[in-house]
Amino acid sequence: MEQMIKSGVTLDAAQNIAIMLHGRGGDAQGILGLKDQLNLKGFALLALQAENHTWYPFSFMAPDNENEPFLSRSLEKIDHVVNEVLQQGKDLSQIFIIGFSQGACLALEYAARNASIFGGIIAFTGGLIGQNIKKEKYQGAFNDTSIFIGASHQDFHVPLARINDSADLMANMGADIKTLIFKDTLHTIRKKEIDWVNQNILTGF
Repeated sequence: MEQMIKSGVTLDAAQNIAIMLHGRGGDAQGILGLKDQLNLKGFALLALQAENHTWYPFSFMAPDNENEPFLSRSLEKIDHVVNEVLQQGKDLSQIFIIGFSQGACLALEYAARNASIFGGIIAFTGGLIGQNIKKEKYQGAFNDTSIFIGASHQDFHVPLARINDSADLMANMGADIKTLIFKDTLHTIRKKEIDWVNQNILTGF
């Protein structure tokens, strides 16, 4: 199984790069399908593939040790790709990380552990990872990086309280954070989320 699927423009030609992270049970090809809905024209698209279709085995709110070493390996996989992009002469401000569900949690966790001026972080149903949010794990400053979290007000996997706590922590780290919470119980990506992201984060590309 491929570890990453590349699409869009080549990395050399790209002005922006999207690192895309699928949900549990999904795959790189599936998350890459968002290119047909998001404003990613002119982007190099790097859709990562988790081993056995999961980034870590248990709930994102399980005790930290239960998800190791898989969580650390998954974060290292993102870091490896980020570093490859930087070695091509690109800047963090050109990198967008986009994830759904388990991939959204991973996107937020990576960004918060490495806070800087990213192009944007887009989390379709996710929150920071761990039984409890431990502020000491997170460092850096987002300097107004746009971060989006969209979800149901009563998602089966991602409690609203964790979304709010995650948003508060990242706001305190300097993120320009937006949450859109919907009065349904669906574990999905809604058109209103796509529209908001296109109009506010992926605008002008």
